[in-house]
Amino acid sequence: MSITSAIVLYAVTWFMVFFIVLPIRFVSQGDTGEVVPGTPKGAPARDIVGQKARMTTWIAALVWVVLAGIILSGVISVRDIDWRGVMTD
Repeated sequence: MSITSAIVLYAVTWFMVFFIVLPIRFVSQGDTGEVVPGTPKGAPARDIVGQKARMTTWIAALVWVVLAGIILSGVISVRDIDWRGVMTD
């Protein structure tokens, strides 16, 4: 795996984890009953995106280490995924 591939794998992993983490413990303004004028009821009541981004960074790093280890060890390869036998050397 090249450095570029490793960076792309981490970026994709980070965004996937981020979109999974975002709705966890989400509290809207409508839930709290304190809607700021000019905002929808579904807007977040607290600004915790930075905290979720930090949490995402650590979780994505762990997931990335596992994925990179699987790729570098050769446990799973493209040949294992190619169920039709289309890919060749």
